[in-house]
Amino acid sequence: MKNRYSPQWYEELARGLYTLLLFLLLPVFWLKFRKWGVNELDALHGNFFQRLGYVPIPGQKQGYLFHCVSVGEVMAASCVVKRLQKLYPHTPITITTTTETGSARVNTIFGDSVHHFYLPVDLPFAMTTMLNRVQPKHVVITEVELWPNLIHCCWRKKIPVTVINARMTERSASRYAKFSALIEPMMFKLTHVCAQGKRDYEQYIQLGITADKLTLTNNIKFDQAMNEANNDADFLQLQVSGRALIVAGSTHDPEEKTFLTAYAKIIKDSPNTLLAIVPRHPQRFNEVETLLADSGYEYCLSSEISHIKEGIQIILVNEMGKLNHLYHVADMAFVGGSLANKGGHNALEPAAAAIPIMMGPHRYNNPEICEFLQAQGALYLVNSADDIVRYCLQWLNEQERAKQAGQAGYAVLLQNQGAVEATLACLQNQVEKHS
Repeated sequence: MKNRYSPQWYEELARGLYTLLLFLLLPVFWLKFRKWGVNELDALHGNFFQRLGYVPIPGQKQGYLFHCVSVGEVMAASCVVKRLQKLYPHTPITITTTTETGSARVNTIFGDSVHHFYLPVDLPFAMTTMLNRVQPKHVVITEVELWPNLIHCCWRKKIPVTVINARMTERSASRYAKFSALIEPMMFKLTHVCAQGKRDYEQYIQLGITADKLTLTNNIKFDQAMNEANNDADFLQLQVSGRALIVAGSTHDPEEKTFLTAYAKIIKDSPNTLLAIVPRHPQRFNEVETLLADSGYEYCLSSEISHIKEGIQIILVNEMGKLNHLYHVADMAFVGGSLANKGGHNALEPAAAAIPIMMGPHRYNNPEICEFLQAQGALYLVNSADDIVRYCLQWLNEQERAKQAGQAGYAVLLQNQGAVEATLACLQNQVEKHS
């Protein structure tokens, strides 16, 4: 890699101040880490030292290091990782995550076929220690998490850094632009960016990356949604004769409350309808169960049953990794994080199941996908419980209309395949340039 860029003094000062702030926040991070999850003291210490760069040393070095924040990024990256494993079976692959749920998904998908640990805190000594122990030939960041010291340390060590399925919302770009002395150097130090859409491509241009470092590959999630296995399609034996299923997926507070309000009106017209609620974060399972216990509905926990008993109205899915399977036995779906202001989650998973989709107005995580699905008649905007009731009853009473909406979403997926192959071509090109 040609090391032509030379940071200005004020850019180094900005990164130094950023590093100092992170260092001062380490005690806060320690307390939050304890709250998040690990009760065993030895395990807590082990994971915390990973966050300081003392990560497990892989059996083989000089491979790919993929960084994924959580479950969504792991799922997107998995399509590329699996293809690399087939093309280059002897090339080691490391995957880092930030969250415990992301870590669990890596273990579920890949087992021992990849090296895995938590990404260290973005301090220079932690990132340098991690890179020295792993010695990757290429670092690949999935979607959006750009860490100034990680990218700087890779640049100093002449390790290429590519961002794949790169997402850059207007909100994120606006925040980054406020810290240009910290962010612009990252744009120079990145080797390549594979943008998932035109909006993202343009936002990276605005942030200062040059066009020769950008490729519009389309969104890997189109490929992922089509390739997702459905081996558990009889999950909870939900395909019970005469019972329709509505799935509220990846929900946040207060979306569960909104759906309970809507459900009360839906079952007056269609009393045999089931509702499945799938909270986005496992730490909210107990909170949502308390809400259901106070609601008066007959409910069950997916982890405690193998089939739906007569009289059950609501299923609380308190297990990870089940949502996509639910979509494939559902009649319609709501995608969460869109009534709550979280940017909206993956609408392509229910589209792959060929069912009609509802989302709220907050869809800035993937606006192009949502707009295209909406324009094709696959996705419908809901702003309230009454909107949810209207569409659900319409699709329950007019099955042909529901089928047409579902098929429209499936057609969108078929028309937008190819992002994985385009991304692989970019990665291979960068390896050849820097080998």
